[in-house]
Amino acid sequence: MAGSRRSRWVSLSAGLAAALLLAFQLPAGAVQAEPVTGNATYFDALGSPYGGCGLPQAQLDSPDFVALNVYNTPGDYNFYPRPLTGADTAKIGAWDNGRNCGRFVQVAIGDYCTGVNDGAVNQPFCRNGTWTADQYSGATLTMIVADSCGDSNAWCRDDPNHLDLSKDSLNRFAKSGVPVGDVYPGHWNNRHVTWSYVPAPGYTGDIGIGFLQGAKAYWPAIAVSHLANGIHGVEYLSGGTWQAAKMNGDMGQSYVIGGLTAGATDFQIRVRDVNDQLINNGRVYAFSLPSACGAACSQPYTPTAYTTGDGPTAPPTTAPTTPPTTTPTGACTASAAVTSSWSGGFQSTVTVKAGATPINGWTARWTFTGGEQVTQMWSATYAASGSTVAATNASWNGALAAGASTSFGFTGSGTPAAVTVTCTSP
Repeated sequence: MAGSRRSRWVSLSAGLAAALLLAFQLPAGAVQAEPVTGNATYFDALGSPYGGCGLPQAQLDSPDFVALNVYNTPGDYNFYPRPLTGADTAKIGAWDNGRNCGRFVQVAIGDYCTGVNDGAVNQPFCRNGTWTADQYSGATLTMIVADSCGDSNAWCRDDPNHLDLSKDSLNRFAKSGVPVGDVYPGHWNNRHVTWSYVPAPGYTGDIGIGFLQGAKAYWPAIAVSHLANGIHGVEYLSGGTWQAAKMNGDMGQSYVIGGLTAGATDFQIRVRDVNDQLINNGRVYAFSLPSACGAACSQPYTPTAYTTGDGPTAPPTTAPTTPPTTTPTGACTASAAVTSSWSGGFQSTVTVKAGATPINGWTARWTFTGGEQVTQMWSATYAASGSTVAATNASWNGALAAGASTSFGFTGSGTPAAVTVTCTSP
């Protein structure tokens, strides 16, 4: 239907990515007032293997995600090299050369177009019709910025406040906590939406770090995820001094770092948020190229464990080849709550809590009783055997202090029912 755009495919080889690194990272673009109102379209899924931010879809903190405009060029539908530099900086859209990656936006459904809203170039939006409020107006959903819209249509070029929404999210917009359920397909027609940036909802834990496909000692490309307040930079320790890493093209959560010495496979980094402040008071993250990568990482995303040292002073310049682990001695508990439901599906949040002593990993298990099935999970990985599901921590939320908690979410098919969740720590 009008408004759908095909999934985008993004894959940077080491050579291409290295070439893109010749572009200098730019200061932030113009700040837009918010909340703002614009047209909304949808797209099916992130590309393979990465979305525009440099993360596979499975690594996102939410199943609900959006793409922002690469360009702000009303009436100009030409391609310009990314990231936008030099004289082209005036063309920067809300994507801001990737610098809004990993942020969350609160999106509210607005008016319905009774006319034609097909994104045709040099044509007005909602021509031969009007914008009309209906029963879906005001439904909201919190979504994560994960992709970019650089297409040569009017939506992505003429409307600076345009949002491209994940198609599967459209019927999860809710009013008074109840999903609208059927805005798509019959009540969509590329609506207006009003949106603004918001803090990461229910944030716990720490960042995730993974190496991208092709990463190796002399091209250590990483992606940083699970961000409390976006990401505007990564710095790496080399030769005893902090160096600014170059963004991997305009994939805003991916940076190419350097080792503690030239060609080393041990790394230390610190991260700056959307306010250009060092996160966690300058916390330093120490990690190594995973042994699974061999000469180069073959998987789209290979997570790595890390140890931390609190800033502003960096830890010693020699990081361990293999980050040390601790033997957990504590127990954990878990509970599940259905947060929304719709015809044929539902969304749940599971909270895991450590007992009287710290834990360094957890697995939550439950058994569905009515034929339900997990369709997608975030902030954890899972395996299913019949009706029984075992969800295991992600790399960044397995270590919990005594009494601390974390959460993960999933969507499921079927009619939601209460489940009893057990938790074990290895």
